[in-house]
Amino acid sequence: MPKMNVKRMCYAALLAAMYLPLSLYAAVQMGNVRISFGSLPVVAAALLFGPVDAVIVAMVGEFFKQILTYGVTYTTVLYLIPPALRGLVVGLAAVLALRQGQRLEDRRALCYAVCVAAALCTTVGNTLVNWLDSVLMGYYFPGLILGDLIWRLIVGMLNAVVMASLAIPLVKALRRRNAVPGL
Repeated sequence: MPKMNVKRMCYAALLAAMYLPLSLYAAVQMGNVRISFGSLPVVAAALLFGPVDAVIVAMVGEFFKQILTYGVTYTTVLYLIPPALRGLVVGLAAVLALRQGQRLEDRRALCYAVCVAAALCTTVGNTLVNWLDSVLMGYYFPGLILGDLIWRLIVGMLNAVVMASLAIPLVKALRRRNAVPGL
């Protein structure tokens, strides 16, 4: 295995490991809405390495979060999908921007727009998974699942702006120092 691939895997593993404490301990829970820094490693992985690594970072990090928070249930795997959507959307945009000759983090307005779009995908994905979980586990109530959707969408978008504001300078600094092998 080439040295750069091993290095890249190590960085992706570090980002996945950072996901857990950032989403569990650097977070505020208000009812059914959660504000956390957990998406920062996913966005950084997407900007640095593209969609595949970002999806892996999101799914591994979310898997351990689910196991430590809720244990194993019938729907544990479903809860890995929404964070992976964030990595997929931002990672694909990063690859497309690179094909156009510029890195996504260098196109700030586009980077913010992509991160907000990814947050919307993640929130809608979480809502669908919550709905499916509630139907399968027998606690479905429309107000519980859809009652705070607008609030969660707004908070998700604001959180995406904060995460992009942190990820852009972080990724630029890592690239400037040639600290990570990336796209």
